[in-house]
Amino acid sequence: MTRLEAQQEIVRLTALVQRHNELYHQQGRPEISDYEFDQLLAQLVQLEKQFPEFRLPDSPTQMVGEKPTKNFAIVYHRYPMLSLGNTYSEDELRQFVQRIRKLMPEAKVSFFCELKFDGVAISLLYEQGKLRQVVTRGDGEKGDDITQNARTITTIPQQIQGTSIPATFEVRGEAFMPRAHFKMLNKTRIANGEEPLANPRNTAAGTLKMLDARLVAQRLLDFYPYSLTAESLSLSTHAAGIRLLTQWGFNVSPTYRQCNSLEEIMDYINHWEVQKEVLPGDIDGIVIKVNDLSQQKQLGYTAKSPRWAIAYKYKPENVYTTLEQVSYQVGRTGTVTPVAHLKPILLAGTVVKRASLHNANEIKRLQLHLGDTVLVEKGGDIIPKITGVMATKRPPKSVPISFITHCPACSTPLTQLEGEVVHYCPNEKACPPQRIGRLKHFVHRKAMHIESIGEKTITLLFERGLVHTPADLYTLRYQDIYSLEGFQAVSARNLLQGIAQSKEIPFERVLFALGIRHVGATVAEKLAQHFQHIDALMQASMEDMLAIPEVGEKIAQSLYAYFQDEAQRRLIANLRAAGLQFRTASSSAETMPQPLAGKRLVISGTFLGITREALKIRIKQCGGQLLSAMSSKVDYLVAGEKVGPSKLTAAQELGANVLSETEIMDLMAKQAPA
Repeated sequence: MTRLEAQQEIVRLTALVQRHNELYHQQGRPEISDYEFDQLLAQLVQLEKQFPEFRLPDSPTQMVGEKPTKNFAIVYHRYPMLSLGNTYSEDELRQFVQRIRKLMPEAKVSFFCELKFDGVAISLLYEQGKLRQVVTRGDGEKGDDITQNARTITTIPQQIQGTSIPATFEVRGEAFMPRAHFKMLNKTRIANGEEPLANPRNTAAGTLKMLDARLVAQRLLDFYPYSLTAESLSLSTHAAGIRLLTQWGFNVSPTYRQCNSLEEIMDYINHWEVQKEVLPGDIDGIVIKVNDLSQQKQLGYTAKSPRWAIAYKYKPENVYTTLEQVSYQVGRTGTVTPVAHLKPILLAGTVVKRASLHNANEIKRLQLHLGDTVLVEKGGDIIPKITGVMATKRPPKSVPISFITHCPACSTPLTQLEGEVVHYCPNEKACPPQRIGRLKHFVHRKAMHIESIGEKTITLLFERGLVHTPADLYTLRYQDIYSLEGFQAVSARNLLQGIAQSKEIPFERVLFALGIRHVGATVAEKLAQHFQHIDALMQASMEDMLAIPEVGEKIAQSLYAYFQDEAQRRLIANLRAAGLQFRTASSSAETMPQPLAGKRLVISGTFLGITREALKIRIKQCGGQLLSAMSSKVDYLVAGEKVGPSKLTAAQELGANVLSETEIMDLMAKQAPA
């Protein structure tokens, strides 16, 4: 390579790595795997070593992590939060061990091995045993103050109990989204007609940067610590610090191991590469650290990373298969998503037949052709995705894939909004998948919660011409349901009963159920609280809407257009005539008794005379505040059948009152505050 070619390649790689850094850290939508990114970065590092005079001032090889954002206060770290050097090779790991032993020829060196959980690195500052501040790694020197959001993570202790607690200490670790919670979240998004999230890591990062801590709490993030720093503590090893964190009540992953040789380290690495599926969260490798803290100090640091630690990263499991065809799905909001149909393959323990292609840009980036041999991996070990194409195996005269121009369901020309990568079908009133999608969203448990109507029933009702809009659900008769395939007398009555019970669902949930574009559950709740009544919201100007927190120009425009549409106004009138709630409880009954005013409650178990959802609504109507976890702030634990034993024990230890189903119903029937 000539000097000119090297300079041009450094410029190209610098721009490419910076772009993928932006996609990963700032936008949360990476286009390549960690392995591919690390290979690009390694190429850039190697070239800069050979030609240091061509290294650019803003080279990503000199940076750690991400830039802090503008939405949070910036905090400088007391001690830099450096990144780790990494390797995918046993040979390079052997070189690391040999280098350590060579630098310390007289010392006995042992290593502390721990799982590298795939989440967000954060730093917790404690003063006098109390959690004072939580900061993201950011660029290593400074990060974002996310204290309020991090306080919602129940496995982060707010107060440390015990003796000899240092006046000040710092705990670092990984905030992550457990796989089970991620699957539930995506299931809900798909049911709501929204795109599924790419992987747990990006979801955790995005969650911690949300501006509403209540929404963060709903995401149920977790936290594993991996280091303790306190100048007043005389710890001799890293392992001693981890044991101390366990004693203080931190949720330390019990998967670590102390190793004395490369063979023991590789045994640990190989064990978890096979067993990683049993873990609650994703891992992408193993971290190996020199255990002795005095040896760590002696070995020191480079500008970017400690010399006494390294990360061994697992290559993502991927396989080649054939792209057989591409189809297109239409969501309830009109979003058109391309789906790759693959020759079935076994990947990460499951048979994969399809993979999302996300949007037209992704098809263009991959330069896909029908019949291509494509490389498929599971993003975050969850969602299959195509990460590459073997162009050398492309069949002769293969046809390149072009994104469709018309809706696959109703043939309407597609549109693309300015600044967005997705394509939409604008025929929202007549496009069948959109109409069915809106009906499915309306009956969903987070909307009108009509449990007796599933997705198949909605589709059947629509295809039979019995239900075209949500209002039609409230005009269904017994004979309409009984005549449907699979329905008998009991199931028909249950469906009608579920529809009738949904009339008690509060205004904010009804507003969310309407399926207005960009109006999620949180925005719907804020709109209901502000306007109190559907008439006030329908008459509101754009300026009125923009004055509400969480409502930006895009949401305001969507709301205004929705309420100017005569068909939507007619739908609301029909739903109102059916008896649905279009005003808040406080606006309809200012003097309604509030026997639970000022009380905080946790619900656990199942109930005989009322559904959990209906019980939650009643508690809120009576002035109560619902919490998700037991703490000293909780006044009542409402215990149904099969109450969680940990919640019951916590209530007894914290002195919270435990109420049965009968007792909570009696309490809510009182006319004076309890």
